[in-house]
Amino acid sequence: MHRFRATICNKRQGLAILVIWVCVVLGAGCGHDHEPLETPASREWLLGGAYSVRIDQRTGDMTLLRGTQELVRVPVSGWQLGTVPRVDPLVNYDPYPLIVPSPLYAPPEGLEWAAPVSVAFTKLSANSVRLELLYTEDARASLIVEHLDSGRFRVRWFPPAQLPVAYFRLRCAAPGEHGYYGLGEYFDDVNHRGKVRAMQIELDPELESLYNEAHVPVPFLIGSGGWGLFVASYSPAVFDVEHEEPGTIQVLVGTGEASTQGLELYLFAAPTGLDVTRHYYEVTGFPKLPPPWALGPIVWRDENRDQSQFEQDLQTMRALDLPATAVWIDRPYATAVNSFDFDPVRFPTPEEMFALVRRLGFRVALWHAPYLDSRAAATKALRDEANARGFFPPRVGLLFNSWGRPLDFTNPEARHWWQQLLRRYTELGVAGFKLDYGEDVVVGPSATRNRWLFADGSDERTMHARYQLFYHQTYAEVLPPDGGFLLVRHSAFGGQVFGPVIWPGDLDASFARHRERVTEKGTTYVAVGGLPAAVVAGSGLGPSGFPFFASDTGGYRHSPPDKELFTRWFQHTALSPAMQIGTSTNDVAWEPTALNGFDAEMLDWYRTYTRLHLRLFPYLWTYAQRLQTDGRAIQRPFGLAYPSTGAHPWDQYLLGDHLLVAPVVARGQRERAVFFPPGKWIEWWSGRTYEGPGEQVVPAPLAHAPFFLKQGGIVPLLRPTIDALVETEEPGLVDSYADTPGVLYGRVFPGPEETSFTVFDGTRLSQSFHDHIRQRSVVQLSYTPGTEFTRGAVLELVGLDGTAVSSVRIAGVPVPLLETPENLENAGAGWAYQEGKIWVRLPATGGIAEVELQAVP
Repeated sequence: MHRFRATICNKRQGLAILVIWVCVVLGAGCGHDHEPLETPASREWLLGGAYSVRIDQRTGDMTLLRGTQELVRVPVSGWQLGTVPRVDPLVNYDPYPLIVPSPLYAPPEGLEWAAPVSVAFTKLSANSVRLELLYTEDARASLIVEHLDSGRFRVRWFPPAQLPVAYFRLRCAAPGEHGYYGLGEYFDDVNHRGKVRAMQIELDPELESLYNEAHVPVPFLIGSGGWGLFVASYSPAVFDVEHEEPGTIQVLVGTGEASTQGLELYLFAAPTGLDVTRHYYEVTGFPKLPPPWALGPIVWRDENRDQSQFEQDLQTMRALDLPATAVWIDRPYATAVNSFDFDPVRFPTPEEMFALVRRLGFRVALWHAPYLDSRAAATKALRDEANARGFFPPRVGLLFNSWGRPLDFTNPEARHWWQQLLRRYTELGVAGFKLDYGEDVVVGPSATRNRWLFADGSDERTMHARYQLFYHQTYAEVLPPDGGFLLVRHSAFGGQVFGPVIWPGDLDASFARHRERVTEKGTTYVAVGGLPAAVVAGSGLGPSGFPFFASDTGGYRHSPPDKELFTRWFQHTALSPAMQIGTSTNDVAWEPTALNGFDAEMLDWYRTYTRLHLRLFPYLWTYAQRLQTDGRAIQRPFGLAYPSTGAHPWDQYLLGDHLLVAPVVARGQRERAVFFPPGKWIEWWSGRTYEGPGEQVVPAPLAHAPFFLKQGGIVPLLRPTIDALVETEEPGLVDSYADTPGVLYGRVFPGPEETSFTVFDGTRLSQSFHDHIRQRSVVQLSYTPGTEFTRGAVLELVGLDGTAVSSVRIAGVPVPLLETPENLENAGAGWAYQEGKIWVRLPATGGIAEVELQAVP
């Protein structure tokens, strides 16, 4: 596999690229016989098989194909170079202002764009071709196109040595796609058609945060037709997706002095858009999974008053039967920022605190950042040591924090020293970290470089992205061996290998869309975005290579949320891969205030949704495990999952294959339009059935946000009483999956075709629906135990209105009707009926159940 490692090896990589470039441009052998390519009768060169790259030898145009279907085309004129009279080492060559003008940035003087005027071919091997692009009479660039694996191609682009190149610009002919996905985390829309996307933080004086919120940009674009383009560069870049010119995608990369190393990019082709991300993982590394408990509800306060309040919160959640698997302690909890202790006044006995955490079945994470508070006496000895040993960057640019210089994690000794300090916490029982800040290293607000220098010789021109990778790796390496939790705000491509859950920073505690102009309390601002931004960001990150996302439930800026906003937000995050709950005003669901308006009714809804999220663990963890093989996002944009519908809504998404989620994202909304994919879909709460494709208006009462199960769909669930996912010393108080996985539950919407769901442990559930004569039909269910769910299964059948049960048989033997579904848990076999739903209990040994139904007149 050809992986672009997101770690600490750029010098060796750069040397390898330089050697390749010398071999290619100077024609050195390097193990290949470079001979002129014989022109076949078709005058085309094909690399690959079912998926191929076709190069027209008359024009030099390059086309990515699936069979004979054209997916995307790069005309020979699309390989453009931005040249300047002299590449200035003090200019950052950020390409974003070339498309979106800024008063602080003037384009480089003498910038000209050169396009090839002719092309020649040289064969390298059966799986690779070199194109020589002639820009001027004596300036030839080289393109090496390689077929790496089925549907995966690498292109290396080396500019002419004679030209002073500052930028690369790739222009692709858009294939008439309805939607474009990937590119990382954005807040306005998950479909990038018509958008300009910067791959780095940029000033944005209009927005309330004063910058563009590009925390997790990923230079990886997915066409909904099943193709992808990945630009493997950490240099500043920008994607123009049919914005400046309809029908054209252009990518600009500002490489400056690094231009001589060339540019590496990849073309991907797959059966569907959802399958493209697997190719990206093959190149950049598959995601490390967070520990299972990280997929349960995680609760926090922005500030914990003291140890007593923290312990009381743990006890209250268990006493009120509020499901949760973890808590994190945000700052301040230490004597100073990164004094690597607990404040002895506010947290006098941390050992006792962690003993309570373990007893009640929680895990704990801590807020952290890569600084030593420059004004605090408690960190002076650590600062002095770091200074004396050279643990800060040799050169520091502008700082955007109030604590001082960040640690230089490119220095192995500094990284090891910091890790030894972190172990003071992990040895107490800290199982994760919320990693904040570390975003000081930016390209710069103007054309002049914001100059940084790091121990490994790198600078801000790539470290604006790569600093986060060193930062996250430092913490990932000290987490518990059985899995630790990283919640991070900023990352870059390849960062998925450290197992982060992304949180989007400080969203608004509101229903505002990104860039919506909001007036409240006499103040007008342009919003970063609230709940709608969270929905968009989570749907966009999954296909971009970051499958785990969790926004602050309730929002952060302008807190507190009120009852309606908090409710709609936890309804959304419960139906996401990860769920974390907290605000900037310390709101917790069980503490009503005059400002938040929380009440007992809302607390009941909160309990329902946090438990639903926890019960969905077998479903979500199964899709998490599948990432290692199929690469498909857990939370999926609708338009990427169902491109044939031509619909690309931002406010609904698929959760796995079987659930369609339509969160309510506007105040006062008690119904909403939902675009349904083909087939029948049943609403989870009401049991109403809808059929697509097409848009329909559905009820959305405040108590329930609508979401739907696909016909034929099977959703495995934990038992209805589940509280936690980690071990507990109070099994009578805390019902934990870690103590016993218990009976596997599931919800099934029977369909005419046989379908199955294999849970992560190998447990297999299946269903089929058979129509018979004389108004009778049979639903067949099966359960085969795996390694964890060995105590049987209770399957709930929905969508069978207008029928009555004639009999239920397991292995041909009738089983008894029990009074309530709750009685099935401890029964060996049986069935129950309640409010139009049928439950069937299959025994621990496994088996097949047949539910015979009779039509009701």
